[in-house]
This record gives sequence, C-alpha cells and structure tokens, in this order.
Amino acid sequence: MTYEIDINEQRFTEEPRAGQCLRTYVRERGWFGVKKGCDQGDCGACTVHVDGQPVHSCLYPAVRAEGRSVTTVEGLCSPGGELHPAQRQFLDAQGFQCGFCTAGFLMTTAALQAERGTAHDDGKLEDLPRAFKGNICRCTGYRAIEDAVHGVKHTETPGAGQAVGRSLGAPAGPQVVTGTARYTFDVAVPGLLHMKLLRSPHPHARIVAIDTADALQVPGVHAVLTHHDAPERLYSSARHEHPTEDPMDTRVLDDVVRFVGQRVAAVVADSEQAAEEGCRRVVVTYEELPYVTDPEEAMLPGAPVIHAKGPESGIFRAENNVCGEVHHTLGDMERGYAQADVVYEETFHTQRVQHASLETHGSVAYFEPKEEGGGEGERITVRSSTQAPFLTRRALCALYDLGENEVRVVAGRVGGGFGGKQEMLTEDIVVLAALKLRRPVKLEFTRAEQFYGATTRHPFKITVKAGAKADGTLTALRIRVLANTGAYGNHGPAVMFHSVGESFAVYKAPNKEVEAYSVYTNGVPAGAFRGYGLGQVLFALESVMDELAVRLGMDPLVLREKNVIGPGDPMVTPIGHEEDLFIASYGMKQCMDVVRRAIAEDRSHEDVPEGWLTGTGTAVAMIATGPPGGHYADARVALLRDGTYDIAVGTAEFGNGTTTVHKQITAGALNTTVDRIAVRQSDTDVVRHDTGAFGSAGTVVAGKAVMLAANSLAERLRTFAARHAGVARHLCTLEAEAFDCAGRTVTLKELYEAAYDKGKPEDLAADGHWGGSPRSVAFNAQWFRIAVDPGTGEMKILRSVHAADAGKVMNPLQCRGQVEGGVAQALGATLFETVRVDARGEVTTAAFRRYRLPQYADVPRTEVHFMETSDAIGPLGAKSMSESPFNPVAPAFANALRDATGIRFTALPVTRDVVWQKIHAAADGS
Repeated sequence: MTYEIDINEQRFTEEPRAGQCLRTYVRERGWFGVKKGCDQGDCGACTVHVDGQPVHSCLYPAVRAEGRSVTTVEGLCSPGGELHPAQRQFLDAQGFQCGFCTAGFLMTTAALQAERGTAHDDGKLEDLPRAFKGNICRCTGYRAIEDAVHGVKHTETPGAGQAVGRSLGAPAGPQVVTGTARYTFDVAVPGLLHMKLLRSPHPHARIVAIDTADALQVPGVHAVLTHHDAPERLYSSARHEHPTEDPMDTRVLDDVVRFVGQRVAAVVADSEQAAEEGCRRVVVTYEELPYVTDPEEAMLPGAPVIHAKGPESGIFRAENNVCGEVHHTLGDMERGYAQADVVYEETFHTQRVQHASLETHGSVAYFEPKEEGGGEGERITVRSSTQAPFLTRRALCALYDLGENEVRVVAGRVGGGFGGKQEMLTEDIVVLAALKLRRPVKLEFTRAEQFYGATTRHPFKITVKAGAKADGTLTALRIRVLANTGAYGNHGPAVMFHSVGESFAVYKAPNKEVEAYSVYTNGVPAGAFRGYGLGQVLFALESVMDELAVRLGMDPLVLREKNVIGPGDPMVTPIGHEEDLFIASYGMKQCMDVVRRAIAEDRSHEDVPEGWLTGTGTAVAMIATGPPGGHYADARVALLRDGTYDIAVGTAEFGNGTTTVHKQITAGALNTTVDRIAVRQSDTDVVRHDTGAFGSAGTVVAGKAVMLAANSLAERLRTFAARHAGVARHLCTLEAEAFDCAGRTVTLKELYEAAYDKGKPEDLAADGHWGGSPRSVAFNAQWFRIAVDPGTGEMKILRSVHAADAGKVMNPLQCRGQVEGGVAQALGATLFETVRVDARGEVTTAAFRRYRLPQYADVPRTEVHFMETSDAIGPLGAKSMSESPFNPVAPAFANALRDATGIRFTALPVTRDVVWQKIHAAADGS
C-alpha cells in the first residue's frame, strides 16, 4: 500500500496501523492541537478538516484520509503566522477557559465561516445550537463561545500599573487558539512505554491468584504489575495539605477489590494495543465477598465490613463502615420546635455527578538528571494532569521512600479539573512501573475509565427539620447528612464536614443540631467536586426555607433576610466558633437586592405559550474563601536581565484564571504592564511549596503570596535604585521600564547590571508566603424564572440571574466566566446529569452519550452581577469565586419548579420525565 497524506501542507507517507484513527495518526506526527476527549465522537475536541470539511478525527479512520488534505487548528494560521479570523475572534472574546475543547469549536466555526455565502451555506452560523451540537465545553457555559463567533471583543489593554480590575485576556490565549498550548500529553517522550489497567469485575472480592504468564508472552509487553509488586504502605488518593484529613485506606494495587472497576493489575508495553491484549490475557482467580451498596444498610450491624483496618488507618468506625462522622448540638432542640408555629421536615437526595473535564486523568513518568545542587544521578519526573503537583510529589516520596530531590512533579496546562484532579489516581502506578523498568511510562485514562475508575461527586441523603415563628423567625434547625463515599474514603470526612459547615452557619437559629456520616459502600469512590459538599446540603436547606415561607405566607426573600447571618453575627459551625473564619466583607444584602430588582422588572413570562406554568425561585449561599487548617503558597517575583519580570508560583492553571490575576497583581505592584511579566508555575522545581489549585485558593492564597512578593520587590528595587542614583529613596518613582530618581532615568536593565556588578543579586528578587489563614466568606444568590409544559414535562429557563460577592473583582471578564461556568455545570447536575450504577454498584453510564452533559442548546445566558465590596483579608480586597456559583443553582431551580407546579421535588436530577410523572400523579390525587 502506498500512503500519502498532507497535514497542514506537510506531506507524510507513513502508513497508519490497522484500525488507527486519524486523531492518533495526526498527534503522533506532532500536531498536538488535536485533542482526545471521548474517542466516541461525542465532544468534538478532536475536530479537524479533511479537504475543508470538519470531521471528528477520533471516528475517522486514518486510512480514509489517504490522498487528502488534513488541517488542524495549528494549520489555520497563515504561513506568516497571522491568526485566522476565527482564532482572532476567540482570542478577543476569550471564548475559552481551560481551552481543551477550543480547537474543536474553532475548527467547526472556521468551516462554517468558509461555507458562508456558498451553495453549502445552510445557516448554521445563525443557528449555533445546531452548529455546535457535536461540541462540548465543560468550563464556559457557552456565552463566551457565542460572543466569539459573533465577533464580540471583551479584552482590554490597560496602561502601566492599571491592570487590576480590568478584563485582560489569559496569557496563554494565543497558544490556546493556535493549538500550541501544551497539556499533559502534548510532548514527545523518547522510548515511551504505555500502560493499561486490568480492572475488577466484582464489587467485593479477594484475589486468590494471578497468572501473568500468558500476558508476558504478548509481543511488546515488558511487565505485568500486581499487588505482589506494590508497596504494602497505605495512603489516600486525596491530596490535602494535612494527610490526616483522609483515612489511609488505599494501596497502589491491592489483594482485595472493593468496587467494580478497581485496578487489579497494570500491563506495560510498547503500545496501547499490546498493553490491552496483555490485560485480556491476565488470569485472575477471585474469592467473591459479600457487598453492600446502600449507605444506610452499610451502617447496620452485620453488614459486610469493607475496610477491616485498625485505628492507624484513620477510619472512624471501620466495623460499621463509617469513614467519618460529626455530631453537634447548640441549644435545646425540643424547646425550639415547641416554640415554632410552623415545623417542616423533608428528606432530599442528590446523585453522583462526574467532573467530566475533557482532559482525562493521566500522567507520564520519565528520568532526567537531578537539578543543580541535587546530587549526582537521575531523578524521576512525573508530568501529570493534576491540581496539586507539590502534594503529589510529597505522596510519591512517602510511598516509595524517595527524597524530594529525587522526584519532580510538573503539570502542563490542565484540561479542566473541578476538584477531580485533587487526587493521585495515575501518578502512583506509573512511578511504580518506571522505577521497575527504568523506562518512561504513560497512563492515560479512557473516557469510560474516567467514569468507573476515577471519582464522582458524593451522593447525599439529607434530612432537614426546621421550625419558625409566625413572623418568620427560625427557632430550630436540624440537619442530618448521609454521604456515600464509595469504596474508598478519599475526601470523605472532609466533604462531609464542609457540607455542614457554612450551611449550618448561614442562617441564625438559637437551637441547631447536625448529625453527619460519611459511609463506605462497594461503589465507585467519590471525591472532591466543585462546592465540596455544600451544594448537596444547600439543595435541601434552601428548599426547606421556601417551604417554610409557603406555610407562613411570607415572601421567601423576606424570610431569608430575616434569618440570614449578618456582618456582626458570630460564625458558628459544627465545631463551634472557627477562630480563623470571619465575615471580612458582607455582600449578602446586595445579592438579595439584585434578586429583588430582577423580580420587580421581569417580563420574561409574558410570551409563554398558553397552558404552560411559570414560576420563580431563589436560593442563597455562603462559602469560606479557603479550606480550614492552612492552605500554603510560596511565590517569588524577580527582575530579569532584559528589564522584565518573572513570577514563580506553584499553583496550576486549568482555566481558573489565576495566571492572569497573578500577572495583574504584579503589574499593579510594580507599576508595569502585564506583557512585561512572565510566569513559571505548577512545577515543584519553581518554588518551595504550594498546597494546590483547589478550594478556590488561586487568588486568595497564591495570589496573596504573589502580592506580598511583588510589593516586597518594589520596595527592594526602590531602595537599590536610590543608592545607585545617590538620591533619597522617596525621590525614586518606579515606572514601567525604569525608575525616575529625582529627574534621572535609571532603566531596569541598568539596575540589573548594577546589582550584579556590586554582588547584590538578592536585591533583584523577593519572596512571598501566605498560609491561607485568616479566611473570609463569599456570598452568592441565584434566581430563575422558568416555564413548564404540564403536558410533556418540558422545562424552559426564561431568565437566569446570578449575584456574586467576589470582593474586589480582579478581572471582570474571567470572573464572569467562572460564574457562568459554575451555573452551567450546576444546571447539568440539576436537570439531567447522573452517574447511574446497577445493583452491584457498577457504573452503567460510562460515556458522554449515556451520561448527558449540558450542550450549547441547554444552557441559558445568565446575567451576572458583582457586588461592590472589598474584603479586609483577600489580596487587594478580592475573594474567591470558582466554586461558590455552583451551590445555589439547584435549590433556586427547584424552588422555581415548586412555584410553577406546586410540587416539591426532593431528588436530583429533576428530569423531564420525572416532572411529567409528578404533575400527573398530583392531578390524579395519587
């Protein structure tokens, strides 16, 4: 066979492998802009043009491209490097966040632009829901993508020292839109071996024997790793600054499997195909054990014990499958209910939700010489899609008895996280293989593995009982939580505890009680997810507040205003008064005022079809601006030889916008422009330590460390400039590229050379550190008006309004994107997303087409309003705003649905068929 293909006007003649898709063929030739998101044609991240037509390259056989011209996102630019109009539009509108899906949207848009005005133009550019039915974005909420297609420019270019508070674009924007941003696997590693995992078919079993002989005979297989090769040491896959927050209940490879999908063995081979064949040939003998999938049953006497481990594991009550628990009572509950004129009690259920970041979990481990000063020999480097590179290095060192100078962990650009990558799910086992074979090893999850081999949001059962007087004053509030942590306790106790923290504190009541459990079951493990448990409990609590309002005949907003915590009120959580948690700025009243104005002015219901029901709903939320117990960040800002600056910071970038904010903070402190600042990040070589990019800490923790370093450097440079110029310090003014020292211009380049000439290089850099404490709180409110067709159960969002108290908004464009993305993701969890499992706990929705993610046509355009507050703790008055927009969405929608139909929906998701069934059951009186 003679094979020829042109990729971006370059000729290639290597024949594809049997069955090879075009995506892998193109990537193997260095065109990394083509992404793997699903391998089933569902997400569009792999879109390329074949002879000008957009195709999903994961489905397109490479052999079919013989003799054709293929264009990837890298090839859209002109030969001189000028951006294609679609690339320019996406850059100007910032039509991306993590950027992993962006190439797919760009290629689709570019193809439709090329068709405009031709015989093939079918109007899709004017019908974007139809145009983008084959593309998925998990981050943006789609508004930014719509603006990009319509040519709306949002980015600004402020002057020196004026960056804070302005809508700057992401520094990596040009790389994202040209396909040159480097994600985890967008690198070529010589001699790379590939790993595939054999997974358990049983929910609970003991491995009696493993026969690997046949697998080792497969050509290209180098090793088969089993529990015999793994360290005995227990650990948790969760990444926290303090490892004791999570039970130590996990082994790299275990001789007991506790859920369908748990890894049993790892096959390492020259190719993925050989590794997969090796997995098929491993023979495992199991002794099946009793299993339990319901958390209530798991706590009962006689239930199968999932982790028969001692107290050294940190499990609260292993014999009852209780991973963690909390109990707290304030006041006299019975007296509180007796004083109430209205008492309402209800039980609510929330489901498993997948993070669905388009870049799946994965890592590659390889060897390189130790860094200078680290001694002789090699060290192992792990390139990983992680939110916590420093904590992952710490865990790997502990697991394999390695020194920190022997392990480097680096994250490229991360293709979405949402808490799911606050785990160590691949790094541990690729390092085991690399250490054994002394070869580079790669493990990349498939989309199916992401569903049954990663983690999900915790399913909750929440019972709330609330009492109130006739005037609306709360007298008693009881919350009982049962969190299903699955087979392992990673994040289990922490999520349970956080779920009843700010939710317990947001409303004042003299009598409060919380009872919460995190329980093991034989199912896919749960983990960290946006909101970290608060969204589940707030769905119940905010629904109950509306039910109280109905029974009291009160406006739900008035009821909330009467009882919500105020700026001078004590912050009481289930552990009492948290000494480092303060209301350092208060925007809740402003948030509710925004909702009140939206209700007063709204006319969206006037065009609803006859017979449809309409309703409105509100919910509010409060969240701490960082996790408890300390969240640490180190940063260094330095002057470079060319007169520009360098920021070194440990936190990872995955569309959260922290890189942009760090540059803005530094530009303000050093009175310069952001184009004169470079950033090195998410690499354990860069700074001493960083806890990680989770808990909404990118601005309030890492950003504060950057601010402290930049401010310190400004003072050091001013002192050095004064000495160099021989003038008083107060006469030296720092400008974009120089100091004005009493009329004399001293360039930063000159200052750099002078410092080195005088042996004072330490005057050219400064460090900053922040420990994440004290902490403040952020507030959010969500309001919907919806319409419901009682004949079909169809629901339409007529208007969506979100009020966000983010303190000083560092970058309005990016912060708005965080809010819109959070609302969109929460709507998916509210309306249709659910990881379904069967009676054995096996995941049955292990593909996007069976899971149902929000697509362009599903997501309304949310009006985002920022409150005018300035926080006394956060850097320059800023607060966190990555997780919190998610939390009030589900209860606000459920309250609107209750208002429209008169029915309280107590379980998520509220799918169209469920709505139809309940409406008709109510009509029938059943």
